[in-house]
Amino acid sequence: MAIDAIVRRIPEPLRARLLTHRELLKFAVVGAITWFIDTGVVYAVKLTVLGEKPLTARLLGALIATIASYILNREWSFNTRGGRARSHEAALFFAISALGIGVTMIPQAISLYALDLRVPDVAPVTQAVANFISGQILGVLLAMAFRFWAFRRFVFPHDLREAELHSIQG
Repeated sequence: MAIDAIVRRIPEPLRARLLTHRELLKFAVVGAITWFIDTGVVYAVKLTVLGEKPLTARLLGALIATIASYILNREWSFNTRGGRARSHEAALFFAISALGIGVTMIPQAISLYALDLRVPDVAPVTQAVANFISGQILGVLLAMAFRFWAFRRFVFPHDLREAELHSIQG
């Protein structure tokens, strides 16, 4: 079934709200995709070569997911926005994403080092659950909110549809 057919079946009040927030919804879908990429990388390397280094695993997962995020956000989520040279846009995207990686790591660092939820102070299962909740859930949600705001504000600042409309009217 085509996406247009699905959209037509959604009741009008909900459809209008979804269309109003389409950019945020697309960003959330990209976030979900990159969350799976991030989580897959984190656990693949933690269970193999970086078992004793959970923050290093977190950093590697975030870096790989960030590259995927740039491509998906540029081409889909914010495809109606722009206003910057591609190289400048990419530099800003990766700088903001680096800050986002820091935001992602804060809850897990607090869990590990301030709350001492790490082996040998707690059981390995307790550390694993605490790392998942603090890193994969809290950290990712905090970073997602920060990134959405910052990407719209600094990386993709201009709605190209509005600029096009003004040039046609002017």
